[in-house]
Amino acid sequence: MRFLVGDIGGTKTALAVAQTDGERVELSEPKRYPSAAFGTFDQIVQRYLSETGIDCRFAAFAVAGPIQDRRSETTNLPWVLDADALEQTFGFAGVELLNDLEAVAWGVPALQPQDLAEIHSGDAMSRGNACVVAAGTGLGQAGLFWDGVCHHAFATEGGHTDFAPVDDLEFALLSYLKLRYGRVSWERLVSGPGIANIYEFLLARHDVRPPDWMQKAIDEGGDTAAAVAQAAADARCALCAEAMDLFMRLYGRESGNVALKHMALGGVYLGGGIALKNLAYLRKGGFLEGFFDKGRMGSLMRRMPVRVILQPHTPLLGSARFMAAR
Repeated sequence: MRFLVGDIGGTKTALAVAQTDGERVELSEPKRYPSAAFGTFDQIVQRYLSETGIDCRFAAFAVAGPIQDRRSETTNLPWVLDADALEQTFGFAGVELLNDLEAVAWGVPALQPQDLAEIHSGDAMSRGNACVVAAGTGLGQAGLFWDGVCHHAFATEGGHTDFAPVDDLEFALLSYLKLRYGRVSWERLVSGPGIANIYEFLLARHDVRPPDWMQKAIDEGGDTAAAVAQAAADARCALCAEAMDLFMRLYGRESGNVALKHMALGGVYLGGGIALKNLAYLRKGGFLEGFFDKGRMGSLMRRMPVRVILQPHTPLLGSARFMAAR
């Protein structure tokens, strides 16, 4: 079976052609586009079809946002996607929309050993539910229900649940962000914008300004999170290192929350660009400290394998498997 598949995110949109037998997936003609450079998703599809000349009867698109009645208003983009309208506009025989993290969850069974990096081995003999947590432009979460034979992926919007502080520093962080946002969700902290929020909070808390070279890196790159992570990795900025350490503990804590709620003995999979680009920080210990810090449930948490998804096309693989199953 041959499908047009897409991964629509707040930063980039990827499209490709997928050939699948329902399990294995082969991708061809992959292309990426900056999402903010286009007024609508239709414009990206039209550009892709014109550039590649491909012709597919069916399409499946992973969307960073909830899907209701075959429509989605993207969370971090001013777009509305409508499966029926896409069918009519482009002459597709069938279009399906699915949540982007649901697509990642669908893609997990298609991954090979080289597509994963192990952060914690857990209990290799454990079987059961699994979950996906992905920090990027936002914070996505999805589940994989284990029926005794195979996993079944499902979407959640768990990244938008309330942030809960555990010490004086985090209470101060919550108070700082409440002035900015009112309600503070985990996504305000465990995401690219979350790294920026943490960094700006620490600047205010320590009553300091960024050094000139750091402010220049932020201004020129236009991405505070990337500049903070790079400065921390290069050991050029103690405050950036403090920000990344706090971010990783929070990422671990919330990943552990998701794992507990899903009883994820089958594994916890970390997706999104932040985990992929910051493997060394994930391995330093702060993430796992936060992950394991569940009081009486600490021994249960240590049974759960934690792996980072290295394959950037996982949502496209998952979209193809989802469409084949439909």
